[in-house]
Amino acid sequence: MEERILRRSVDPASQAMLSLAARQGLETAWDRLEKQQPQCGFGELGLCCRHCNMGPCRIDPFGEGPARGVCGATADTMVARGLLRAIAAGAAAHSDHARDVAHTLKMTAQGKAGGYEIKNEAKLRRLAAEYGIPEAGRPKEEVALDLAEAALGEFGQQEGPIRFTRRAPPKRVALWEKLGIDPRGIDREIVEIMHRTHMGVDHDYINLILHGLRASLADGWGGSMIATELQDVLFGVPQPKRAEANLGVLKQDQVNIIVHGHEPILSEMIVAAAEDPELVALAKQVGAEGINVAGICCTGNEVLMRHGIPIAGNFLHQELAVMTGAVEAVVVDVQCIFPVLADLSACYHTKFISTSPKAKFPGAVHMEFHEETAYETARAIVRAAVENYPNRNQGRVFIPDVKSECMVGFSVEAILEALGGSLDPLLGAVRSGAIKGIVAVVGCNNPKIQQDYGHVNLVRELIRNNVLVVTTGCNAIACAKAGLLLPEAAAQAGDGLKGVCQSLGIPPVLHMGSCVDISRILVACAAIANALGVDISDLPVAGAAPEWMSEKAVSIGAYVVASGIFTVLGTVPQVLGSPNVAHLLTVGAEGVVGGKFAVEPDPFKAARLILDHIAAKRAALGL
Repeated sequence: MEERILRRSVDPASQAMLSLAARQGLETAWDRLEKQQPQCGFGELGLCCRHCNMGPCRIDPFGEGPARGVCGATADTMVARGLLRAIAAGAAAHSDHARDVAHTLKMTAQGKAGGYEIKNEAKLRRLAAEYGIPEAGRPKEEVALDLAEAALGEFGQQEGPIRFTRRAPPKRVALWEKLGIDPRGIDREIVEIMHRTHMGVDHDYINLILHGLRASLADGWGGSMIATELQDVLFGVPQPKRAEANLGVLKQDQVNIIVHGHEPILSEMIVAAAEDPELVALAKQVGAEGINVAGICCTGNEVLMRHGIPIAGNFLHQELAVMTGAVEAVVVDVQCIFPVLADLSACYHTKFISTSPKAKFPGAVHMEFHEETAYETARAIVRAAVENYPNRNQGRVFIPDVKSECMVGFSVEAILEALGGSLDPLLGAVRSGAIKGIVAVVGCNNPKIQQDYGHVNLVRELIRNNVLVVTTGCNAIACAKAGLLLPEAAAQAGDGLKGVCQSLGIPPVLHMGSCVDISRILVACAAIANALGVDISDLPVAGAAPEWMSEKAVSIGAYVVASGIFTVLGTVPQVLGSPNVAHLLTVGAEGVVGGKFAVEPDPFKAARLILDHIAAKRAALGL
């Protein structure tokens, strides 16, 4: 196999598909990245500004060209503005997801949503109590309606607090209040970013970044947490289950439907419709043995952890899945979807079906989804896929025989259950040193980095050093493909972590869900800090995003740092054009919010940074 292909991914299924693509003259994200070289150096440093029509302006990082934009903006202003607008986009994406979930809960409570039901009444009532909503003796539908309206109210409210921010330790909340970054309302903070970064408003890079942290907190402890909690109410709290991952989950003799994107509102209905006896019978009538649903990205993670639906791959698998020639339909909702999928699908028999009024793609079949007719729309989509099966060219089908088993679905509730209902066993293991610390490894793929190389090697190095890893998003899928989400993977862990995993029957890497479910990790950190009577910033914990690429990841990184957690990034953010901004993020922030960023593309060096940080925190706690 060509060295060029091997450099693109460590995943053998991806390598096989990239070789196929090269033979057939098909283009992938890696090819398009090559065509973009050399990428704009000013943009990579964050030193370009298009925020008004006097520009675009750029600043020469070597001091030989302009030192200011036309309006007089400096490098500090340009870089901080760009960072904030990325936070705004990422926070808006996560929070709009949450708004849709809250709306679905409201319609379900009113009996207007087709096919949805409240699957976890106990969690519904716990959340209602947290919001101060009376629930005793009231029908679940009434309680759900009040909860949905309370959650929806947090988007437009003008004064805080946002309810779930009060899950954070009191010391952390007091710090946010002191710094003026305690979020007031989800939409308010995002809108204020757009105002502050308009030409001629805020030019103080410290003031800008502080507000960026406030908006990111409205995402992590607001929008993302609302999405996670209300999805649990509607679709059930994830519990550990076994499943399979990688392109080998596609079936040669079945109708294959890929669900891709980030919102499970539609994919839950697709899963249900694929089990409809009438549609299963139709599949057999057209020559298939059944209907196989598989996921890509976080929509895939959602149905993986609740239903055990196999996951076909992470972000950079979306084109490769179509290239197998075995996919009857790719059904997408929102976020992280390549627009090129419409053109690529046209090279095969595959139907590329868009469903959201917010996300249309030229060349796609648009089957618009609305909650009132959710199940009917899902049945129509599945029927279209089934009827497309006879159009498959079996001579072009190539499914790599590569898949791995995985154990997924470790919600906070499931982790507590595994621990016997108390954090004490986990805290005891941390105190004894059997577990040195806990690290959240999350984030995307990025074709600038060999696919899964950063994810898998960082995680392996951490567990080898007795660090328990919790994971979401594309990292979780990378770990699933690499066999790290299995209790048997404890054999790769250090002796202390291995013993804990074997005694509890859990993997050394815990799958906690999709990108919005990083909020589960925040809840777990807050619970541990509260149990120890300390702030989150005092804990031997860290975060990492080895292959991140999206604006959502910028918001995530910001709220993790603002929560007091050291975070290592594996791809370089566009901030290096301002030494002041870079210093604030990587050094100064620690003295302000207790967390900071580091940038280290080498996963082994990144692991050493994290391990040194954990050792320092353990020493400070006297462990």
